[in-house]
Amino acid sequence: MGMHAAGQSPSKSVMITILILLIFTCESSSSKDENQERDALLMFKMSLKNAEEVLRNWNNPPRLPCPRLGSSRTTPPWRGVICLNGNIWGLQLNCLKLSGDIDVDSLIGLRKLRTLSLMDNKFEGAMPKFRKLGGILKSLCISKNNYSGNINDDAFLGMSSLKRLDIADNRFSGEVPTSLASSMRLLELKIENNRFIGTIPDFPPTLVKFNASNNQLQGRIPPSLCDITDTSSFSGNKDLCGPPLDSKCDESGSSSAPNQIVPKTNENMSILHVISVIISCLLAIATLIMVYLQLDMKKDGEKDGVITPRGDGKLTFFRDDYGCFDLQDLLRASAEVLGSGNFGSCYKASLIEGHCVVVKRYIHMTNCGKDDFHHHMRILGNLSHPNLLPLIAYYYRPQEKLLVFNFIHNGSLAKQLHGDRTCEKQAGGLNWSTRLAIIKGVAKCMVYLYKKLPNLLVAHGNLKSSNILLDKWMQPLLMDYTLLPVVDVEQAHNLMVAFKAPAYSKQGHIDKNLDVWSLGILILETMTGKLPGQPRTHGSELERWVDTIGREKVFDKKMGGTENAQGQMTKLLEIGIKCCKVDIEELTMIANNIEQLDEKDI
Repeated sequence: MGMHAAGQSPSKSVMITILILLIFTCESSSSKDENQERDALLMFKMSLKNAEEVLRNWNNPPRLPCPRLGSSRTTPPWRGVICLNGNIWGLQLNCLKLSGDIDVDSLIGLRKLRTLSLMDNKFEGAMPKFRKLGGILKSLCISKNNYSGNINDDAFLGMSSLKRLDIADNRFSGEVPTSLASSMRLLELKIENNRFIGTIPDFPPTLVKFNASNNQLQGRIPPSLCDITDTSSFSGNKDLCGPPLDSKCDESGSSSAPNQIVPKTNENMSILHVISVIISCLLAIATLIMVYLQLDMKKDGEKDGVITPRGDGKLTFFRDDYGCFDLQDLLRASAEVLGSGNFGSCYKASLIEGHCVVVKRYIHMTNCGKDDFHHHMRILGNLSHPNLLPLIAYYYRPQEKLLVFNFIHNGSLAKQLHGDRTCEKQAGGLNWSTRLAIIKGVAKCMVYLYKKLPNLLVAHGNLKSSNILLDKWMQPLLMDYTLLPVVDVEQAHNLMVAFKAPAYSKQGHIDKNLDVWSLGILILETMTGKLPGQPRTHGSELERWVDTIGREKVFDKKMGGTENAQGQMTKLLEIGIKCCKVDIEELTMIANNIEQLDEKDI
């Protein structure tokens, strides 16, 4: 037996040595890839003008474009860099006034690059040779630049993975490249507002979104586009014909609206005179109607303290690390109603690139003027904390406002605690350590809001379990925050959680104690699993609910991992009760007390 064991020892040593070498090789390869991506981006930046200021955090080691897997989540990637599993998945460099000759060769080093967006910049000249990127790119957006000239017919040959191409609002001319027709995965193509001529290629049947308006295209629309119901996608091309347009094509494939030369007889002149009089009258009537409508809209706008703007249908973006989309994309995206809350409706929109966003429609912000709303949105857009759901974009109209956020798959803390009554989904049963981490994250975020917004009496205003989302690490993300300055006063006092506090319902006090009271209610709900009354419950009823929790001190039976933690759990419950009293300690002190709690009793 001893000789047998001795005989196997060298074999085990060899295996261990091989494993160590494999691990070292993998780590070296990973480090090499990271350095290669960093160097590729720095080379790409060198080809851009006006990049030093807007891309100033694209720096040299030790910082990497994408945080390593397993590193701190608070380390942000380089500006405009979209990361996936530690690799560069996309570049989103919109609205940065960039120009220069793009070094496409440097991007070849980004082997995981799938989306490239350079919209609304100042690039000009011929279109860069993006074909060099081969079949890796899925989305390319270069609209709203000053690119011009013909695009080579083979410009997109070999880009077999391309699903979205947006080259709209440039000055491209010549014919539409037929190599696009060979992109069998193409789902969306936007070429509007250019100077393309000739016929439209016969695209693959996969194409679901198409816009070629305002070019100089002509001839029969190919059969693959006949099912497009939005005929405005072809408008501004007077010589296009065939379905889905009403204009029919003649045998040659041209529009069958021949120009006939009519002799100028007296009878014809008389008819023309009558027609011109009728048209003049109609134009006069239309002008009067337009003037009336504009005056009426102006009055409506002045009631809100602002002249009604001309809606250009544009979203205002704060995040440049998300896929390129606009308001029309949101309107056309497949939508799922997530719910109807106190202030409006909430939808999940699935964009064409697979991204999902949440669009919140607010209807109780009508008393906020345009300038005030834009100013406050800029404040929200500048907030940044690991436990704050960042605002991606917003849209303003006097009658309604839209706010766009990232979609979080785990849902809200409320659904984890109480289940989803709309689909009869049972509660998840969060364990003690997860609930403690959630409360710690919420408390830290509330301290951050008050430090960043010292002039606001109520920095959050609507802190409750349904407004706390849980990311894939089950860390909390606060939403519906800091809306009090733009919500109609009456609706805010009736619907926002902070105004249910006894301090407000009894004495009318408005200060940060309202948010601390909301934090206390949240802690008690999280620890006991009990709902704090009905949505309209206020004041004394909630006081009785808090007193009952204090007497019973019964924790949620679904909460696992409570062994040897009863003391810490009781301390957190007592902190929650203290937050619900009128005379409370400073928020920072409360957050520090929560932070000092451990998962186990010492």
